[in-house]
Amino acid sequence: MIHFIVATHGPLAEALLTSGQMVYGELPHVSAVTLSEQSGIEGFKQDFAHALETCGQTADGILVLCDMQSGTPWNVACQHAFSDAVPPIAVVAGVNFPMLLQSEELCQLKDVHLAATQLLELTLPTLIKAAPTTFVQSDDF
Repeated sequence: MIHFIVATHGPLAEALLTSGQMVYGELPHVSAVTLSEQSGIEGFKQDFAHALETCGQTADGILVLCDMQSGTPWNVACQHAFSDAVPPIAVVAGVNFPMLLQSEELCQLKDVHLAATQLLELTLPTLIKAAPTTFVQSDDF
């Protein structure tokens, strides 16, 4: 089973997790770790290491969903991913709500790097610019 850690600046990770729970209920395979001004970088590092330790006990791999490349959450996650981490860790930037929801379909995989690739493939089509249309879809779907 793959475990997901959403790692972001500020309360975004917790907000995404809360929103995901509105759709799916509990998401036991997802944890949130946030970088706050109060705890700073050192506090984030400790919180992230604790999340890795906790979810790593039962996971075949850990997929970290960061808000952006090269920020503190990304850098800390990559330090762990590029070590000889057990279980293996993959890191993806650009976390969004559809990506988090797709985690429900991928959590049963065992290969975290395959899960990361599939997550990107599944999420890419959700990035779309609205355009006028002559077709009107009912709100009742």
